[in-house]
Amino acid sequence: MERALILANPHSRSAGAGVDAAAAELHKAGIDVLRPAWREGESLSTAIERCGDKADFVVIAGGDGSLNAAAPALIETGLPLGILPGGTANDLARTLGLPLDMVGAAKVIAAGRIRAIDVGEVNGKPFFNVASLGMSASLADRLTRETKRRWGRLAYALTATEVLIEARRFGAVIRPDEGDEVTVRSLQIAVGNGRHYGGGMVVEESAQIDDGRLDLYSLEFRDVWKLPFMAFAFRKGRHGLVDDVRTMSGPGFEIRTREPMPVNADGEIVTQTPAVFRVRPGAIRVFVP
Repeated sequence: MERALILANPHSRSAGAGVDAAAAELHKAGIDVLRPAWREGESLSTAIERCGDKADFVVIAGGDGSLNAAAPALIETGLPLGILPGGTANDLARTLGLPLDMVGAAKVIAAGRIRAIDVGEVNGKPFFNVASLGMSASLADRLTRETKRRWGRLAYALTATEVLIEARRFGAVIRPDEGDEVTVRSLQIAVGNGRHYGGGMVVEESAQIDDGRLDLYSLEFRDVWKLPFMAFAFRKGRHGLVDDVRTMSGPGFEIRTREPMPVNADGEIVTQTPAVFRVRPGAIRVFVP
């Protein structure tokens, strides 16, 4: 009998009954379920390191922030990852084509199909979806846990409006591993490992989470008011067709700014510039449809 270590973020909007139903679905499929008690102050990676030797794979119930927090231990232990989407955006689940309900996602895990996916790194900190600086980092800094729990996806729209009103361009130097160094004035520079981010936006039209490459874009608009009119392009990943958006693709980038700027990865501030971005091909195995 296979053994699943289920770790649920207690702060997730969907924690509770949904996790119970998913655990029952796994048990029905003949999988032994281990659900250790949450230790206050313990990170998901520490919990995996503490209990991982008792399981054949790990199941994380939560959103992109929870998955990001578990990534270091998943890389270290090599344990496959099952995802029970329980966050606000669930962008990694979207990228992998997972059902966004926990019981449906549990059925995917029970079916047993595993795919190796890439993991991005910024200054050694792993990320699945996108790492960025500029407006998105300001958004991540302002989006409190309580705001997301209370308003869900609407919290993104409300906070994004505030950030957009105050947005100003900043200077940066981008040095790609492949190609020439460029100096830019940008509202936001984002580096994507996966496909979806920000609640369903697409980092680049052809981006895949197992293509061994990172996709960068830089928003170089002088007029901030133009951004809301690009919503459709961002949903389709076609923003690179716009003159004021610079795009690049490659295995790595270095970004420098005059003063240190915070860098957001999968919705959490994790480091600051200067920032070195790398991709780790096939670093984590995950259950997929």
